[in-house]
Amino acid sequence: MLLSVSTGKESSLRVFVWRQLRKLGAVYLHQSVCLLPDRSAVRTRLQPITARVRSQGGQVRLLSIQVSGDDHQELVEEQRRDRDTEYAEVVERAPQLLAELALETRRGRTTYAEVEESEADLDRFEKWLTAIGDRDYFQAPGGAGAREAVQECRTALATFEAAALAADTAAEGNGTGTGTNSASPEASVAPLHIVDDLP
Repeated sequence: MLLSVSTGKESSLRVFVWRQLRKLGAVYLHQSVCLLPDRSAVRTRLQPITARVRSQGGQVRLLSIQVSGDDHQELVEEQRRDRDTEYAEVVERAPQLLAELALETRRGRTTYAEVEESEADLDRFEKWLTAIGDRDYFQAPGGAGAREAVQECRTALATFEAAALAADTAAEGNGTGTGTNSASPEASVAPLHIVDDLP
């Protein structure tokens, strides 16, 4: 499909359109003209975008076109290269999470707080990978490496979480866990003083 969008002078609308079309993996021919694969899922995701453009005074044209031969293959390869660039960023950044887990393990800081923080980082990786996969229409080869990198993070976090649980359970068993009062019941009761105020 060939999509032509004119947003006029509305800068916020122009940014919105650019972000949304990039999320869809559009291949730009010119500043306001791009190509997308003609698929039902893509058309469905385009509907709210084109509706907003028109409601804010912009213009949209969506044309079904047939691209074949070398031109089609060139567009497919461009789309794959774009996705491979994104997948490569996932592979590049994933070791940071692994290194953080290894560092906290060496420090003996296998705690729930660290698990929660690392879990949030992993969640961002997984959402990022899903977003790239949603616009990877032609199975870019870099996808396999990115999925393996995120799976490695998943496995490392599961190991770290098990260590945190074991450490927390051991601390509770020794009476040093959070919320455990190691003092004797007698020590926790304040002494009673009787004061005689009578004359």
